[in-house]
Amino acid sequence: MNIAVTFLPRQDPTPLPPIAFIGGGNMASAIIGGLIRQDTPAGTFEVVEPHAEARERLAHEFGIKAQAEAGPALARCEVVVWAVKPQSFAEAAKPVRGLAPDALHLSVAAGIPSDSIARWLGSERVVRAMPNTPALIGQGMTGLFAREAVDGAGRARVEQVLAPTGELLWVDAEPALDAVTAISGSGPAYVFYFIEAMTEAGIALGLAPEQAHQLAVGTFSGATALAAGASEPPAVLRERVTSKGGTTYAAITSMENDDVGAKFKAAIRAAHARAGELAQQFGQA
Repeated sequence: MNIAVTFLPRQDPTPLPPIAFIGGGNMASAIIGGLIRQDTPAGTFEVVEPHAEARERLAHEFGIKAQAEAGPALARCEVVVWAVKPQSFAEAAKPVRGLAPDALHLSVAAGIPSDSIARWLGSERVVRAMPNTPALIGQGMTGLFAREAVDGAGRARVEQVLAPTGELLWVDAEPALDAVTAISGSGPAYVFYFIEAMTEAGIALGLAPEQAHQLAVGTFSGATALAAGASEPPAVLRERVTSKGGTTYAAITSMENDDVGAKFKAAIRAAHARAGELAQQFGQA
């Protein structure tokens, strides 16, 4: 299975056409907020959000008047971003189908196969995206898959919409999105899990909670930046820190004796399997 990676600039001089968002929650806000910070006018967006509290937040933060229900205004939109919960997608699609017949549909709903989306919307122009939560601060990692009906211009439009959220990676087979989900989609939780464990260990060793937290977060931040900029693989970077008989050697040896690496890989496989199960569960409506 081949994977192509696309790294994008943070800005694009081409103005965006009108964009609809079905759902106005955190991920929609991350995308909208990033685009507005790049001087995209608030009038570019049509947002459908049934919850009054979320509509009020969109108005307060971005000056966007979201609608409680889908209506004729969607007809002006060239792109429709689906930022709904997976279990709500099929129902949310019913009033939208036919309102924007020529639109490109971009789904950030986890686990919903593009076959189901195309069937529910009556359109083959569908792109699936698997973002992660660092997209909320423009540091996300998003996997993307496009159906055959999406041409190069459509892909470029998707890249333009999602560029403010962070890095993008296209895969050429939809099942690869389950692997993306298991690695980067769920991945921030793995990092937080280890930060939590390191912080607790630091406290147990006598550090103040804020000291232990700062050390743990700073270590992950610095190590990640080093890995991103290095030409050597992570194994080589790890070996450079691990002097035989030293403190790091003792820690790594302890983890290897406990099969931490194998158990971590098993956890990722569990996430991968669950991604496939969710596709079956929510994609059958």
